[in-house]
Amino acid sequence: MSKRTGSIILVVLIVLMLGWAFRYVSYRSNNAVSDAAFIKSDKLSMLSFKVGGKVAEMAVSENRPVKKGDLLARIDPVDFENAKTKLLHKKAALAEKIEATKLKKRRLEETLKLQSEISDTGIESVQKQIEATRFNIAAVKTKLAKLRRDKKRFAKMLKNRLIAKSDYENIQSETDALAKQIDAMEQNLLALQVQQRKAELAAKIARVNEKQIAELAKGLKAMEQNAKALDAAIVQIDQKIGYTTLTAPYDGVIAKKFFDAPKVVSKGSPVYALSDPEVLYCEVLLSEKKLHGVKPGNRVKVTVDALEGKAFEGRVASIAPTSASTFSLVPRDIASGEFTKLDQRFEVRITLKSIEGLRAGMGATVAIERE
Repeated sequence: MSKRTGSIILVVLIVLMLGWAFRYVSYRSNNAVSDAAFIKSDKLSMLSFKVGGKVAEMAVSENRPVKKGDLLARIDPVDFENAKTKLLHKKAALAEKIEATKLKKRRLEETLKLQSEISDTGIESVQKQIEATRFNIAAVKTKLAKLRRDKKRFAKMLKNRLIAKSDYENIQSETDALAKQIDAMEQNLLALQVQQRKAELAAKIARVNEKQIAELAKGLKAMEQNAKALDAAIVQIDQKIGYTTLTAPYDGVIAKKFFDAPKVVSKGSPVYALSDPEVLYCEVLLSEKKLHGVKPGNRVKVTVDALEGKAFEGRVASIAPTSASTFSLVPRDIASGEFTKLDQRFEVRITLKSIEGLRAGMGATVAIERE
């Protein structure tokens, strides 16, 4: 009787083992199973300052929820504010210098306009007067030469008593008057020539003013460019002052706080790690030997070690077009002909129907239904 019972128990155990083996093989055949899976977040950000400086405040501790725009940390902005004050003083001084230069240039332009008009008109007028005076002097000299010839002739006639003495005296007086007139006209010519030189000098001064105005215009252009550069520098300083506050870019939970204040940090140094626990997915590194029948849209069963007994439903969202080792920092060298075949793994992204209780970084086991 005991032998029969033992035989029955043995048969039952064999049947159970065969049933379990069948179910195991069938399950593995119909599903791509892998333990190389992890829960990940689409929003896991390393937050840092865009400027360096002394961190004066760390406003949030680890594992604390934050809202978009909440203050996380602050750098003491005093150095940037002092730099901005210096730039503003420099800009104000430059603005005053620009206005003074504009006023000087405007006055010189007005003076130049008057000088140019006066010198041009004066030179032309004096030149005409000089020409007329020279013409008149030449005419009077011709007349005087004729009178002097007549005077000699009258002197002979008076000596021979052919004319009255009064006639000779008249021509003598007329000759002396013309000589004096010529002297006066020549003095006037000299005065006109002096006036001409003054007008020409005024024209030269006008040309000097033109050069000075050109130099002022060139200097003014350089100062205006400097003013634009100062404006740009002030805008950059304002941006840097804005960068001294670190705020949350989205709603989430502080996953890590890298240091405590006060601390001097450089630009780009990590300050906080921020995660959004509402945006989770599962990523599995699936062996190339298990890829057959795995396609986007396939149903997936996900279990995690931390939540034993609880399963999560999901769908295959995408399959990487290249293996994980394709972008390795040290690619395999097969140029020598020596080659050992290795099992390649491909990243498979799985969307989850529910994420209750899940956290980024958890290890998971997935079973992907094959088609």
